Amino acid sequence: MRIGVYPGTFDPITNGHIDIIRRASKLVDKLVVSPAQNIGKGPMFSIEERTEMVREEITLIQNSHRDNGIECEMEVVSFGSLLMHFCEEQGARFIIRGLRAVSDFEYEFQMVGMNARLNPNVETIFLMSSERHQFISSRLVKEIAKLGGEVKEFVSPRAEARMRSVIERGA
Repeated sequence: MRIGVYPGTFDPITNGHIDIIRRASKLVDKLVVSPAQNIGKGPMFSIEERTEMVREEITLIQNSHRDNGIECEMEVVSFGSLLMHFCEEQGARFIIRGLRAVSDFEYEFQMVGMNARLNPNVETIFLMSSERHQFISSRLVKEIAKLGGEVKEFVSPRAEARMRSVIERGA
């Protein structure tokens, strides 16, 4: 079974993330979408909230894929360990990463080199963001939302509602 892990902070999950998930599901038999603990980024949502948000979106993707005849098992599992250890626990042979710009590539290039040294049996697959999603980043979406801007073009209605709720609570 070809198992891939798509790790990320997903704070919040954006339409760009959803696009990568849909496309990656065509490449593997099982896709494990994995919100990472990553306290260093100062997340808007807890790991539990991010995991639940991703799970909601995955359910919708799975339902639409079944209608299109695509059969990829999908699972949401958060992690707080070294990515390569997590991949080994999941039995994954692939890491899926989305690239938006050259600056993403520079960082990801370093990560691939380190990960290959840690476990040469796990390959990284890069998917370029679709043209309409190349500029979307969770960081910018949060900033726009916190300043009262409209984010419905960048996230699902469910993620937008959760963001508004957090902002209204003053978090």
